[in-house]
Amino acid sequence: MTGLTLTIDTTRWHDHLRALAERVPGIVPVAKGNGYGFGLRQLADETTRLGLRTLAVGTPAEAAEVKEYFDGDIVILLPWEPNDPHAVEQARDPRVIVTASRLTDLEILANLGGDRPRVLVEVLTSMRRHGLPVEDLQAIDMWKDFLAIEGWTIHLPMRGDNNNRVEADKLGRAALAVFDAPLWFSHLPTADYLAMAARLGEGKARLRMGTTLWLGEPGALKTTATVLDVHPIKRGQRVGYWQRPAAADGYVVVVSGGTANGIGLEAPTSAKTLKSRAVSFATGALEAAGRALSPYTILGEKRWFAEPPHMQSSLVMLPAKVDPPNVGDELPVDVRNTIATFDQIIFV
Repeated sequence: MTGLTLTIDTTRWHDHLRALAERVPGIVPVAKGNGYGFGLRQLADETTRLGLRTLAVGTPAEAAEVKEYFDGDIVILLPWEPNDPHAVEQARDPRVIVTASRLTDLEILANLGGDRPRVLVEVLTSMRRHGLPVEDLQAIDMWKDFLAIEGWTIHLPMRGDNNNRVEADKLGRAALAVFDAPLWFSHLPTADYLAMAARLGEGKARLRMGTTLWLGEPGALKTTATVLDVHPIKRGQRVGYWQRPAAADGYVVVVSGGTANGIGLEAPTSAKTLKSRAVSFATGALEAAGRALSPYTILGEKRWFAEPPHMQSSLVMLPAKVDPPNVGDELPVDVRNTIATFDQIIFV
């Protein structure tokens, strides 16, 4: 194996997916972006394998892509955009459910012609991203006879406290007081969702799930990179594109995986505590000085980048006091699956 490789323990992964799907009635798998590292086609196949008939994607283009591999209903999560011809085309497909977050778009959808478009109406949450404020929900009365309203969608923040349950209950009650339709949630803790689903009754609640479903059994997933070359280096010798001098004797280890694979790319994280802020400050200072810790583990330790990663390979420094790996060895590497592109995916 050469390249950045994701190896999947098939039995363990499928057991996790099946257990979660059986435990959470109304679950709607989410497949968007890079497909959580697996690819959209693979997640469409897995949704079919689970016997689920609804799949959520991010964009109209993703809906068009998965149609070939999934024959159930497809929900587009991003708000419907009337100026996008692809979005208009998808809204006319009886298998597609679009998300409407503005009153003007509900009006346009209602006058689209043909069969009634299938629509989820988004309620504005404390995220303040998309959706109708509670005081505007009543306005759907004028368009509900011209639309197939599949439910209310409530996209909650990821704050990890009881406030999500409180907000979900408050907004859900407000929406149901206007129109009786299923409530679709994102980021509602599973226990809170199950309690709400039991209260609402069968078929009245749905829970969209991405990360917890596909990446919720990390022990089933292993990412490795291949050692491509190893070169001894003396202190002061220059290395890489940017010709930085080595700080000490050691080795330059060339490993597979670079920016094209998502190595060295990281989504911003929220530093909530003094400790996490201090870590962020220290890390930023090191990077400003030209030092950055790589995600590659050699002999049980994360090792420093020699310079920023290249497109498809990276240079990692190893001190002289340890024995270097051999060309062809596989090294553990930590990546975020949501931004990773693997050279190969292997099911074992």
